[in-house]
Amino acid sequence: MRQVFKDTALITAILFATACGPLDLESAEDAHPLIGTIAPEFSLPVLDGGELSLESLRGKTVVLDFWATWCAPCVFQIPILNALASEYADRGVVVLGVAVDVEGREAVAPFAAQEGIQYPILLGDEELAKLFGAPGFPYSLVIDPQGQIVARHMGITDKAAYRKHLPE
Repeated sequence: MRQVFKDTALITAILFATACGPLDLESAEDAHPLIGTIAPEFSLPVLDGGELSLESLRGKTVVLDFWATWCAPCVFQIPILNALASEYADRGVVVLGVAVDVEGREAVAPFAAQEGIQYPILLGDEELAKLFGAPGFPYSLVIDPQGQIVARHMGITDKAAYRKHLPE
């Protein structure tokens, strides 16, 4: 029993230290070709109803996080994004989660409620994530008020890394 616990703890630690899916560890986040480009436009269903387009958020800084319910590191990222959404709401920052689960709303809605996600969740797919350069999940971008991608983060990202690109 003790060995099973140790093995489970080791596997959990590895999952939290990495992202779900292959990562391109050789590319420096600040030197990636997406940095400095205008983010691709999209319009997606919002988990709570309606649709949201990226264009409608021009004038605001957007933290765009691609994630999935089956991704353990993505779950670890939720409290960090909740904190950012709360802390920066009055500074023109919008945190958005883009769920890529193929089961869509049926899988995402109960999961989001269970995990206490406090920022808007959009229903996307892996193709959109790939369009934004996602090598795995979680994967997030910071988009400035003009729509330009100013940062990308692969795997679990702490608040300090996001703060470098958010308004004071």
